[in-house]
Amino acid sequence: MRTAQTMQSRPPLLAQAVKKAQLPRQGRLHVPSFLQGSGRRVPRPAPYTPCNTKRLQKELLALQNDPPPGMTLNEKSVQNSITQWIVDMEGAPGTLYEGEKFQLLFKFSSRYPFDSPQVMFTGDNIPVHPHVYSNGHICLSILTEDWSPALSVQSVCLSIISMLSSCKEKRRPPDNSFYVRTCNKNPKKTKWWYHDDTC
Repeated sequence: MRTAQTMQSRPPLLAQAVKKAQLPRQGRLHVPSFLQGSGRRVPRPAPYTPCNTKRLQKELLALQNDPPPGMTLNEKSVQNSITQWIVDMEGAPGTLYEGEKFQLLFKFSSRYPFDSPQVMFTGDNIPVHPHVYSNGHICLSILTEDWSPALSVQSVCLSIISMLSSCKEKRRPPDNSFYVRTCNKNPKKTKWWYHDDTC
């Protein structure tokens, strides 16, 4: 059991996140008119459990105290919600992206870590890369079929750093225009096809 002294020794950012990371209320569920009186069951979203909230708190602390090279947790992004983070990123020295600044958006479902986080580039500067679409969506296998609960936010960050650092030519994916026009806002809704070992 935690003591008051243990809680006081926490870094201020994590203490704020823990304080505000109350489990969301179920509230009322809006039932579309075509389902009302139909007898059909309406699925409820799974609530966040103490288990996955604790996992997110642990990863938040790890990212705050020991971030991957060139990565910094955007503290403002976690003040109101522990389920959506922004990570500031700077291109690694000696790469095509040296000195460039990017932002990664992480969104966690109530099934995390069994379900991979939704991860995409956001903000004004989306890196020009063969596996990054101009809307910020990233073609990276560990974000979908190669995800494992043993992986973490830090694992994802390191994979994205590696992906950018190994790039030999700045260009968009060949189907960028079509994909951006037709894709779902959530990149996890896309059925990705992986053609090489760099994604």
